[in-house]
Amino acid sequence: MSHLFGVAIESLVAILLVVTIGYCMLLNTRLKRLKADEHSLKATIAELITATEIAERAIGGLKHTVRDVNENLGNQLNSASEMSLQLKKQLAESENVVRRLSRIAVAARPPEPQPATPEATPAKAVAAAAQAFSDRRRSNGLAA
Repeated sequence: MSHLFGVAIESLVAILLVVTIGYCMLLNTRLKRLKADEHSLKATIAELITATEIAERAIGGLKHTVRDVNENLGNQLNSASEMSLQLKKQLAESENVVRRLSRIAVAARPPEPQPATPEATPAKAVAAAAQAFSDRRRSNGLAA
């Protein structure tokens, strides 16, 4: 009986060894797959790092471009404001010139016949023309 008992134990140990070898083979397959995944993951991480560096450089370039555009736009806005002020001054001056010219034109019209005192009408026209001429001479010394 001791012999049978020894064979049973040896058989049990052999079966356990076969199961252990099978399990080791399964683990080996899984470890190979894990290693392959690790290499794939490392490659993906390297690509991600490269893409991040490229994006950072692009963002830096965009910041520089925005700064340049902001400076140029600021200069153009200042120039436009100055031009607007100059145009307003010129428009005001042109209104003065038109007003003076209209006075001169009114003064230079031939008098309309009036039934009352014919000599008083030419005198008023001469006085209006003189007034318009003196206004023209007074405004910054410009003769329009």
